[in-house]
Amino acid sequence: MYITLVVLIVVALIAAAITEIGYLQITRMKVKNDLKLFTVLEQAGLYTREKYDSLSKQEVNITSFDGLKLCGAAIEANPGSKHWMLIVHGYTGSRAVSTQFIDMFTEEGYNVLLIDQRRHGLSEGRYTTYGYYEKYDVQAWIRWLTSQYGKDIAVGLHGQSLGGGTVLEYLSIAAPQVKLVIADCPYSDLTDLIRHQLSSLNKIPARPFLSWVDARIRRKAGFSLNQVSPIRAVRESTLPVMFIHGSKDNYVPTRMSLEMYEAKPEPKKLLLIEGAIHANAYHIDPNGYREGVQSFLREYMGKLQASPQPRLQQAEMSAVPMDRSLESV
Repeated sequence: MYITLVVLIVVALIAAAITEIGYLQITRMKVKNDLKLFTVLEQAGLYTREKYDSLSKQEVNITSFDGLKLCGAAIEANPGSKHWMLIVHGYTGSRAVSTQFIDMFTEEGYNVLLIDQRRHGLSEGRYTTYGYYEKYDVQAWIRWLTSQYGKDIAVGLHGQSLGGGTVLEYLSIAAPQVKLVIADCPYSDLTDLIRHQLSSLNKIPARPFLSWVDARIRRKAGFSLNQVSPIRAVRESTLPVMFIHGSKDNYVPTRMSLEMYEAKPEPKKLLLIEGAIHANAYHIDPNGYREGVQSFLREYMGKLQASPQPRLQQAEMSAVPMDRSLESV
């Protein structure tokens, strides 16, 4: 009897520990600092902190619907242009990791708004909710853009990983100024994603731990896993959406973009980058990624004239091979 009791106590403690670790990993994982993120970008030959610091930009603070300070930077590289691209980073990142995509859009005539998602970078917040609350943050940023640059602006959204899920969730409340969405390695359904990461990546039985983790998230962070399902928003949207995914992504399985592409009504586009793992498609094939994105922009937002500006050459940076993800989901 005593041994049975001890075993039950040990099992209960292990279950509680796994539940707590799961909840923390999903909603409160430690955020990387900008120095680390820029170091990764520089080693990959994608962008430099020196170049970002030299850009003319406006630091912007707004307030979320629930009272958080949200921070970003507006880069008006093409003064007078009514076309803006809002770039949304992934889990544990910040606007620093989004800098790799700046030139892709500014050379097409766009201005760029980089943001720190809630709980990341300089923005406030305790929990990451995978688009459940973050979609309203995107909504607040769109309102800021229209208040500053007019209701006649045209906005595109680019999101990577968590950012990809966020911009897809935003489809359900999209403002008329938003003309298209580009989602790089997004998840289709949060319950499906966490089940995959528990069982396939961490070898933890999804049942019953998934329900325990979900209950903890619901109590602490105020949302449930089943309330986040970008594929539901995708099915109902007629906005142009481009899905980008690495063929070797096992962190957010490649099949998730394939599922959403199949579910999405036209117009839509799918770009699979052969050999890329999670969040490194642009590093693996920058030319293919850039050409695909820019073609998508021209088709659905028109061809623009960019202001002359120097472009960062790969030769200026000491690029080294990188076989890991730039960031987690």
